[in-house]
Amino acid sequence: MTISIRTNRRDFLKYAGAGALVIAAPAISSRPAFAEMAADDPLSFTGEIGGLVVIRPDGRVIIAFPNPEMGQGVDTSLPMLLAEELEVDFDKVETVQLPMELMRRDDGNYGWKYVPQGSGGSDSIRGHWEGLRQAGATARAMLIAAAAERLGVAEDELTARNGAVHHDSTRQSIAYGELASAAAALPAPSEPPALKPKGSFKIIGTPKKVKAAHAIVTGKAVYGIDATLPRMVHAVIARCPYFDGVARSVDDAVARAVDGVIDVVKIRRPAADGPYDVQAEGYAVVATSTWAAIKGRNALKIEWDRGPFADESTARFRRHCEELLEGEGQIVAADGDLDAAFGAADKIYEARYWQPYVSHAPLEPQNCIADVRDDGVTIVGPMQFPSSANRLVADLLGIEDRLSIEVKVTRLGGGFGRRLSSDYAAEAALVSAAVKRPVQVLWTREDDMRHDFYRPAGVHELKASFDASGKMTGWTHRLASASKYYRRPNMPETDYWQAELYTDDFPARLVENRRIEYFSARSGAPRGSWRAPAHTANAFVVQSFLDEVAHARGEDPLELRLRLLGEARELPYEQHGGPTFNPGRLAACLRLAAKRGNYGAKMPKGKGRGIAGHFTFGGYVAQVVDVEVDADGALSVPRVVAAVDIGTVVNPNGVRAQLESGVNDGLSTALRLAIDIADGRVVTGNFDDYEIMRIADAPPVIETHIIDNGEAPAGMGEMGLPPLAPALANAIFQATGKRIRDLPIADQLKA
Repeated sequence: MTISIRTNRRDFLKYAGAGALVIAAPAISSRPAFAEMAADDPLSFTGEIGGLVVIRPDGRVIIAFPNPEMGQGVDTSLPMLLAEELEVDFDKVETVQLPMELMRRDDGNYGWKYVPQGSGGSDSIRGHWEGLRQAGATARAMLIAAAAERLGVAEDELTARNGAVHHDSTRQSIAYGELASAAAALPAPSEPPALKPKGSFKIIGTPKKVKAAHAIVTGKAVYGIDATLPRMVHAVIARCPYFDGVARSVDDAVARAVDGVIDVVKIRRPAADGPYDVQAEGYAVVATSTWAAIKGRNALKIEWDRGPFADESTARFRRHCEELLEGEGQIVAADGDLDAAFGAADKIYEARYWQPYVSHAPLEPQNCIADVRDDGVTIVGPMQFPSSANRLVADLLGIEDRLSIEVKVTRLGGGFGRRLSSDYAAEAALVSAAVKRPVQVLWTREDDMRHDFYRPAGVHELKASFDASGKMTGWTHRLASASKYYRRPNMPETDYWQAELYTDDFPARLVENRRIEYFSARSGAPRGSWRAPAHTANAFVVQSFLDEVAHARGEDPLELRLRLLGEARELPYEQHGGPTFNPGRLAACLRLAAKRGNYGAKMPKGKGRGIAGHFTFGGYVAQVVDVEVDADGALSVPRVVAAVDIGTVVNPNGVRAQLESGVNDGLSTALRLAIDIADGRVVTGNFDDYEIMRIADAPPVIETHIIDNGEAPAGMGEMGLPPLAPALANAIFQATGKRIRDLPIADQLKA
């Protein structure tokens, strides 16, 4: 999902609060400034944030980061944008999470009060790049204006730096804290202040430590699972394990007799032909403690109907996809005359690849607090898009005024796309409305694993043709999968492909004759966005297939890629990450990764080195992966070398951290992760059968080489993951001669 700033420089206004200068956008707020909130307590329920930056009379500078923090570092990188223009010492800046802030527009609809607030699609930096800098520049201009009045000099004689306004000719300076109250009384600038050129940056582009690091390691950081409200009770839910199933009978007598159990509340199943609000029918056991609720849930006696997908299994679904590929699908993109190209080809290459459902498996399972009262609703929890929780609760409870639903976002113990959905917030609201008390709904690990919105599974078929001169003349990518757009509101099945195939991805516009074909497969498994959504699947098959083609042709895989990419130029790219794709930037990443990773060097027996690259959401990443495979088929990955081009870099530390995160996530997923389905239900339940990679299997060396070319910035949260699996598979082929076409790898090397 694209997050874009809908404000301009003129939108940033000020308002006074607690003697502080507070900069907000796009409208003057009457709510208390977050000067009242303790900066080391991001979940204070006594003060409210209302704006983006506060400069207090004592000199403290507090910057609110608008997007939820789930480990991607926006609690540091977004405030860096504002602090750069504000001219303050970033090491002394305090940061806090901005609660969701909506406003009712003149047309009666709702919009963002300050700036968009959501974490997804690696869009936080890209979406706020100009807007947050504008807020900092506005604050700086107002402080300079206040200093000019006090000193009786012209504004252009003053400069701001390091938290003070300076009049260099007289060697006078005034600290921001002394100017805050006077600046707050001044009108906003009539013209938008100029933003600093890149050559003047002092904060942007420099490595900064994560602001919340100390709070995290000392246990002070507040995650959803840590949050509390007065009078709060606890609930766990017995959800129907079968896709779209319902209860035939329920006996809750024993459960209600468990010490501490308060009530048992039914959560109705969402309409089987409509969108999800909650994911499944369930029975919430409400108790004075989570443990009492779990004991009560264990005592429930429920007979479940197996629903309309009772015959679905992993093996059956794969056969279904393979059978679909034997027919004709929906042509979603076509260039040139593919049939003629194949008919005239000197050589044709083809292969099929399988990828299973996978779970998000965040370390913190789903949880949420809801307090439904007559005068409004409070939602507290870890959400990637708090506005979706607000909208969902309003619809479920029939609340007309969405401003009466307050959403406070905690730190997220992992998101990866799972928390784009707010079904757990909907459950909490329904239970709270029933028992008329604040309720925290907590999922167990098994709940989380068996009621996820999984990364779609499917079978890919690729085919490429070459003429006698070695030119690629045709390309087709055919995919049979269960789309994540299943049950999306107002979405016809003919549009399901849009979430699974990005028609402007490589090799679009690089080969004359091309066809993209989609087959919508039937499955009852809930599906959703998973880190770097379709890119994780498509990069694996495309980059693996290129290696297969190169090997069959006797070409070097890197040289084949570079030959297909060609020179640097801007090509139209309509999907998220556009509006253009530059194959030259991807080629530069491939060359740099190959150079630093010593790609092409002769490898000893049992060792391999593979390469892959991909364009994801506006960023370019290439990786070289080293593998070692012993005589028993045991695999290790001693080194990964990556080259990254995401335009202007805000925090190099964050880029490296996210690259390393993507490498480890991609490797973990490629090695052993798959959700298994049997008899219409997910049977994978915990980390004993969903084997997340252990630390001993992580690459001991991960190198990140950053190309900062001054282009507009892209994000980094998802870019490091797509190239890993194909580079790994290509390295395995060099080491063993075995092609990995099915994920996960599991024990294929030991067969």
